[in-house]
Amino acid sequence: MLSTPDLCDQYSEQVKVITPNAFRDYGAKDCFAGEVVTIKCFEDNSRVKEQLAEPGIGRVLVVDGGASMRRALLGDLIAANAVQNGWAGVVIFGCVRDVEILSTLPLGIKALASIPLKTDRRGAGQVNITLEVGGIQIQPGDYLVADTNGVVVVPALIGRTLAAS
Repeated sequence: MLSTPDLCDQYSEQVKVITPNAFRDYGAKDCFAGEVVTIKCFEDNSRVKEQLAEPGIGRVLVVDGGASMRRALLGDLIAANAVQNGWAGVVIFGCVRDVEILSTLPLGIKALASIPLKTDRRGAGQVNITLEVGGIQIQPGDYLVADTNGVVVVPALIGRTLAAS
């Protein structure tokens, strides 16, 4: 897998960089990549739980939680389910919890912060829509690469080339 700086150099016209790199690493994998699935939700992780219960097939779930610092959209049980179902990673524009357990799971997890409060599940949220996160648009099917340098998104065609190499 190319590093995010290498991707920025090689695909400078096509790469989109989430700025600034405000994400912290919470999973045991700090480098991960995969096809993007998107969710937009606010303080309700119903759709996150549902999506990560599905086969991940090496994909990455990108969650726009509205940068809420009041409720965690991912915890240890849902993250363990993501591992069991083959997800490569989760990027949350919001918070996580159970960080001591998340750090042991073989899953890429990036989030803005942690908080111990869980969400109320009301069944709210939208799946597979275009998101605006960190100054860029992220579409379902895009390809996301994350490492300790940051998070970048490239079009699906480039992502398929990267995945094949």
